[in-house]
Amino acid sequence: MLKNFLPGRAVVERLRAGLFGPHLDSFVAGLCELGYTSSTVRARLRLLDHLGRWLGRQSLGLADLQEQLVNRFLEERRHKGRLKKGDARAARHFLEYLRETDAVPSPELVADESPLATLRRQYENHLEKERGLAAVTITSYWRFIRRLLIERFGDAPLRVQELTPDDVSNYLLRHARSGSPKVARLMVTALRSFFRFLFLHGQTESDLAGAVPTVPEWRLAELPKYLASEEVERVVRACERDGSVARRDRAIILLLARLGLRASEVIDLEIDDVDWRAGELKVRGKGGHHDCLPLPVDVGAAMASYLRHHRPPCTTRRLFVRTKAPYRGFANPSSISTIVRRAMNRAGLHPDFKGAHVLRHSLATGMLRSGASLNEIGEVLRHRSPSTTEIYAKVDVQGLRSLALPWPTKGGQQ
Repeated sequence: MLKNFLPGRAVVERLRAGLFGPHLDSFVAGLCELGYTSSTVRARLRLLDHLGRWLGRQSLGLADLQEQLVNRFLEERRHKGRLKKGDARAARHFLEYLRETDAVPSPELVADESPLATLRRQYENHLEKERGLAAVTITSYWRFIRRLLIERFGDAPLRVQELTPDDVSNYLLRHARSGSPKVARLMVTALRSFFRFLFLHGQTESDLAGAVPTVPEWRLAELPKYLASEEVERVVRACERDGSVARRDRAIILLLARLGLRASEVIDLEIDDVDWRAGELKVRGKGGHHDCLPLPVDVGAAMASYLRHHRPPCTTRRLFVRTKAPYRGFANPSSISTIVRRAMNRAGLHPDFKGAHVLRHSLATGMLRSGASLNEIGEVLRHRSPSTTEIYAKVDVQGLRSLALPWPTKGGQQ
């Protein structure tokens, strides 16, 4: 395996005889499986050659290799002007590989038993197991709770039973105005959830959820942000280019525009979720719900083209993957919004809103203006409650115009 990447028999023999010799073939095979190029593999082997000889000069063995030593090695290379871009990532990747194969001992993982960490585990377990909330929501809730507890107790002992309504009000006064109304409402929801948890689990004598003030909210106060149908098609056409990135992005844009998928649903798609014979797509929606959606012809064709000709060979079952090694699925939904923003820029569209969700709103608005009912739109968007779909009635200009009375031209006449 090594001779395929390194010129010269002497270099290969030195590596095989070195500290890392027994582990290099399988490590290189893993790099190839992840899609790393030959030049990248070659650069990593050279770095490991230097690292192995450096350890030898320190009279250290493989079992001594830990983060501190890797950092020392990298710092010396930086000081000598030899540290290259990617060296730190490469060295740490190799250390992770050695730990996974038990070639070097993993550091002792000591669970954080601090009161704050213990409370977090209990609260997050409550949200996940009893409330069924998604991980991203749980993380958002804890961010507000953690800030409240740190500001209230600081380095003092954490005694949640000492929290008072004034603590809650003061916290909200400090922070609720610094963000959008949506963030303020999320903060209030998180606080109420936390105080109910404390009360239900006997950690407080009274339920402070009632002490959390209400953030004013006028239902359906905002207009959904959307693109006109012809603008959506311009975004789709902006991805009609050659290359693996363009083919992948076109399939993603079509899923958003034709089926109204959420960004999180796109990144969770797996190859096995497509039933090509039935023309259906399984989607993992909010709250753990799974839905089977019909696959439009243009969406299916774009996905098939990407899978057959442009998706890099890799072991992950995620449908859409990165175009650079390591080949794996997207880390978070913001990557999908970035794809949408770039496509909109190429299409010459520069609205204030450029996230992936705008295509979902655009689908609903286009359906409404084509005569679809709110119930039909709710079914396509997979809304669990009809009230969620009602906001689109605000963009039905023709329907709203029919409700308006004519302006009187003379007294008593219309």
